[in-house]
Amino acid sequence: MATTSHPHPRHFSIVLISSVAAIGGFLFGFDSGVINGTVEALQAAFRSTSVGSGFNVASMLLGCAVGAFLAGNLADKMGRRPVMLIAAVFFAVSAWGSGIAESSGEFVIYRVLGGFAVGAASVICPAYISEIAPASVRGRLASLQQLAIVLGLFFAFLSNFLLARASGGAAEVFWWGFQAWQWMFWVELLPAGVFFFALLLIPESPRFLAAYGREAQARQVIGRLEPHGDADKKIAEIRATLDQHRKPRLTDLWDSATRRIHPVVWAGIGLAAFQQLVGINVVFYYGAVLWQAAGFSEAHALSINVLTGAVNIGSTFVAMALVDRWGRKPLLIFGSLGMGLALGTLTVVFGMSKLSPEGALHLSPTTGWVALLAANAYVFCFGVSWGPVMWVMLGEMFQNQIRGAALSVSGFAQWLANFAVTMTFPLLLTTLGLGGAYGLYTLCALVSAAFVARWIRETRGKSLEEM
Repeated sequence: MATTSHPHPRHFSIVLISSVAAIGGFLFGFDSGVINGTVEALQAAFRSTSVGSGFNVASMLLGCAVGAFLAGNLADKMGRRPVMLIAAVFFAVSAWGSGIAESSGEFVIYRVLGGFAVGAASVICPAYISEIAPASVRGRLASLQQLAIVLGLFFAFLSNFLLARASGGAAEVFWWGFQAWQWMFWVELLPAGVFFFALLLIPESPRFLAAYGREAQARQVIGRLEPHGDADKKIAEIRATLDQHRKPRLTDLWDSATRRIHPVVWAGIGLAAFQQLVGINVVFYYGAVLWQAAGFSEAHALSINVLTGAVNIGSTFVAMALVDRWGRKPLLIFGSLGMGLALGTLTVVFGMSKLSPEGALHLSPTTGWVALLAANAYVFCFGVSWGPVMWVMLGEMFQNQIRGAALSVSGFAQWLANFAVTMTFPLLLTTLGLGGAYGLYTLCALVSAAFVARWIRETRGKSLEEM
């Protein structure tokens, strides 16, 4: 089996710069997970129906789709760092506004603004990391994005749990007369501020600088990132992968010779969509609701969220250790099959469980533990594969000329799939039940394995100019 070298001490600055960019992933995770513990409190505060409550949760995802679609093109025009700075401002505005909202309409507006930030961060942060990282450690460094996402989710779950426990419930009054659910959103202001000011200290992507003819600056950045490298040779390699007659644009996705969209773009769209169609964000957005439906109390449901977040973090560390050794494709196939098995178990458990006279799912102590173990096995399989590897591949699988545009389209597809899954889960819960919903996610997990085996090519160890 081929092995890769461990990061050299000279890579310390690259790790540090990558970590700053990955704070965008932390905010992505926090902003996505914070809604988890507030669903019922928001429904009570805004007097929402079940459909309205679902839209309160899913509304951010519409902003994510738009933000992801615009971010790649903006990053090709303005640069990677300015787009991340704009995202940091949007994160802060959304966090503050979500907490002060007095109606569903106002809340949705602020959540959509946060969605713009999450969508932008989801495609630009891993792309930036991939563009500054050496090929030998690019998988591990790009996986920092997913590690940051799951850390953000974990800390959102943890802060929600602590605030709810300290106040007596998410809907209870806490500090200074504000309800606990409001403080759950305001906690995000701190990492948003750190992200903004840390971004001022990192350089622009050398590949963006070279693409826009700013070769002196590109040479300086390459010298900073790879002190012993040949900056002129690297710039020449970058230039060779670009159309020197014009800047990158969305129409580059169309291959005029074959008169069709480049196949690699379809591969990216498929990867992005399948990451969501396996239903992972049902666990993260509706975890508290799901486990209460399975018979756990609110306090126990929130503590299970913390456990799930810890499993997700641990599995991401495993992925970081393996992604540059085993490769991207084997991890994706393993994850798909493992998720299919775990989801199939949940389908059987939920499908065979009885309903109470009030219509709530009732699990016996034994089946409850089986469901809990299967759910965390599912999260582990996702965290060691599709969670980080999809972002790694989107950041590296496209050639320089089309990277920004392809990321926009793939990110748009990812967030549309996320929105569809999140918005339909409450309806599936009331019509097909948990068993039926998880049966659909099981099917998607198995299909995703076949998709990877047929359409995805390995990218381990290749420079971005070789793609």
